[in-house]
Amino acid sequence: MNLVARAKAILTTPRQEWEAIDSEPLDVGQLLVGYVLPLAAIGPIANVIGWSLFGFGGLFRLSLGTAITHAIVMYIFAIIGVFVLAWIINALAPSFGGTQSMPQAIKLAAYSSTAAWVAGIFGIIPALAILAAIGGIYSLYLCYVGLPIIMKSPADKTMIYFIVIIIAAIIIYAVIGAITARMMLF
Repeated sequence: MNLVARAKAILTTPRQEWEAIDSEPLDVGQLLVGYVLPLAAIGPIANVIGWSLFGFGGLFRLSLGTAITHAIVMYIFAIIGVFVLAWIINALAPSFGGTQSMPQAIKLAAYSSTAAWVAGIFGIIPALAILAAIGGIYSLYLCYVGLPIIMKSPADKTMIYFIVIIIAAIIIYAVIGAITARMMLF
């Protein structure tokens, strides 16, 4: 399935799309190059444009070099974040009655990030970047819907499994945010 069709399907009909994803074999290279890299680039590219051209309400702009540096760091950590989150999802699976499978965990982490990555387009106008949080929230929903399908967690344990994943994701992305914010200071 091509990138646009998969992104549209996971965003609009997640349950059906998770069923299709579950049965697909994982080619990490193809997933990375054909899906993760292009979608994860939306936010960083939008941020470069937004912060270097428009700034925040015309009051504060970043130099192009600073904006690009921030975008590169943001992009790298978004990609690393997928694999770290997948590792956590996989490691926790047996504790919550799920099936441990790193390929399945990678699919869950990558595809559930779709909404957050697409919402990164709001970074083109920094004052609206807070709207990207809506994409992040929807990505959490996508993860919740996909968890029992992809990781085979029983219904009675899915919610607690999901909550533990959210806590881990918050920690991961707080660290990523702190590092990228620190990079903006240079």
